[in-house]
Amino acid sequence: MGIAGSLTPDQLAFFNSQGYLVIESFASEDEIGALRKRMNELLTQSDCSVSSIFSTKNQKKTTDNYFFESAEKISFFFEEKAFGDDGKLKQPKELSINKVGHALHELDPLYKEFTYSSKVSSLVSSLGYRRPVVMQAMYIFKQPGIGGEVVPHQDNSFVYTDPPSCTGLWMALEDSTTVNGCLWAIPGSHKNGLVRRFIRGENGVTFDRPSPCYDQKDFVPIEMKAGSLIAIHGDLIHQSFENLSAKSRHAYSLHVVESDGCKWAPDNWIQRESMPEPLYAP
Repeated sequence: MGIAGSLTPDQLAFFNSQGYLVIESFASEDEIGALRKRMNELLTQSDCSVSSIFSTKNQKKTTDNYFFESAEKISFFFEEKAFGDDGKLKQPKELSINKVGHALHELDPLYKEFTYSSKVSSLVSSLGYRRPVVMQAMYIFKQPGIGGEVVPHQDNSFVYTDPPSCTGLWMALEDSTTVNGCLWAIPGSHKNGLVRRFIRGENGVTFDRPSPCYDQKDFVPIEMKAGSLIAIHGDLIHQSFENLSAKSRHAYSLHVVESDGCKWAPDNWIQRESMPEPLYAP
């Protein structure tokens, strides 16, 4: 099936040069509203009796079987600062959730419809994919006051193929600013290649080498209006700071890899019984 690419030559040139590209008004207000409403329903219906925490600072410590099993489920992960000393949530779960993942795009009809839409397919086609699959999807809340920091990283570290092929698609469902924890990136850093991998072994997960030290002056803020989407090269160094403001920063994030000529790494944290349905096939 042929999919026509939607990006212009100038947009592709910017992506190849800088390692990212912001596309404004990618989603309509109605689409944003529907995605947010559906997530509120999922969260209301959820049984959050299993309290799993997501952290990019203490990945090894907080990774558990619930995390591993989320690859093919819709699972709920809390902010590190959501719990008091007594182990109980300090505020309602709706204000305590860090993210929902990682098979949201496969198991929920509304999220699947958006993920497999022609607008997503044509964007991915523009980036040169032949048989792309979405290996994980996440609804990220970045809660007011407790939204955790996401340390500098590359998406290829976590979603690795041989050769590397990951692209992140991150869509703002609320305005994303320097006040409520927008993304920051080092433009052009994708040209330096992959610096480390997040590996799953017999004793859990760990990085195969320490993180390099980054100079914060090299990062630039990427503020985005609700409905805008940023495509992120798998080797781009990016991060976000804690959200200490009174406003949340909801987003919907996808990680796409090539399944034609690229081998899924057997030591990725995500291991599934079968690969997801491709967005399209050549």
